[in-house]
Amino acid sequence: MTPENPEPTPETRKPSILEQTEQAIVEWLGERGFPKYRARQILSWIYQRRLDTFHDMSDLPKELRTQLAEHFCIFTGKTAESQHSEDGTEKLLIELADGGRIECVLLRDGPRRSVCISSQVGCAMGCVFCASGLDGVDRNLTRGEILEQMLKLQRLLEPEERLSHIVMMGMGEPLANLQRVLEALAVAKDSDFGLGISPRRITISTVGLPPAIDKLAGSNSPYQLAISLHAPNDELRTRLVPVNRSVGIEPIMAAADRYFNATGRRLTFEYVLLKNLNDSPACAEQLVKLLRHRNAMLNVIPYNPVPGLPYETPAPEAIHEFRRILMEGGINVMFRQRKGNDIQAACGQLRRLREREPHVVSLSN
Repeated sequence: MTPENPEPTPETRKPSILEQTEQAIVEWLGERGFPKYRARQILSWIYQRRLDTFHDMSDLPKELRTQLAEHFCIFTGKTAESQHSEDGTEKLLIELADGGRIECVLLRDGPRRSVCISSQVGCAMGCVFCASGLDGVDRNLTRGEILEQMLKLQRLLEPEERLSHIVMMGMGEPLANLQRVLEALAVAKDSDFGLGISPRRITISTVGLPPAIDKLAGSNSPYQLAISLHAPNDELRTRLVPVNRSVGIEPIMAAADRYFNATGRRLTFEYVLLKNLNDSPACAEQLVKLLRHRNAMLNVIPYNPVPGLPYETPAPEAIHEFRRILMEGGINVMFRQRKGNDIQAACGQLRRLREREPHVVSLSN
């Protein structure tokens, strides 16, 4: 950088317009003598027409475009790395303004274009098989940092493609950052100026925090709820998900039932299948007892190995037997195909790898 164009500091860095609500933008416009309808024009350019610069917003007055560029930026993070899988999965490692790093993923599956979004830098839940929480949690993401992930992934699509699904299943525990997650998702589902994604196609994943599940149920935001179960009994779940020690499966299931009763949304339970840990016929039989009377979908995901961790993917024979027991027990179950194995697509893998390589250079904004 030359002295005339110094690197921005936290004091001089412009705020992202993604942090601003529509009302806040209306007020900002009013203070400068611009009509309030300009707010929706600005937002539709960003969320629907995929512009990254104010100067190209051609239906805005030049003076307004100039003032927007002087006061705001759109993206505050930089894409430190972009990886592409043979199966169409793309992962971004984003370096935030304060140097923290997060991951987000675009998944292509037939006509579906799903994005997996992070809610925190790191994770405090401590699931023993997950790379996201190996170094703990640094902080919650802001509303704008959550939205920025969606928009950066949206811009990887062809012009005729659009995002169809959002899953809050990236780094972090979304219910530990619930307010900001809900603020970002309100924009994602807005059809007037936002991304226009139906709440039925938005899933919030949680390790299971009953008070936060109840708060979500009362928020009038009927999103799909996915609970990361990973074990059918407390003894095993506490080994795999240490936070279970202070919660327990029974209170989690009771909160899940309350969520279903309040929203009418079918529950989803996630179950990462680990060799010789939770893949036994006995575990499958316990799952049948736990879930068979609930209106729920069980997603079973064979483990995506993380370098440095001792856990493995079960043998095909064990997966087949596990599936047989569940299906014969009447469980509505889906065995998810692992995607992005060749690009460290499991949560936190790429970030953890690159944190040990501090020379990473940003490739693009």
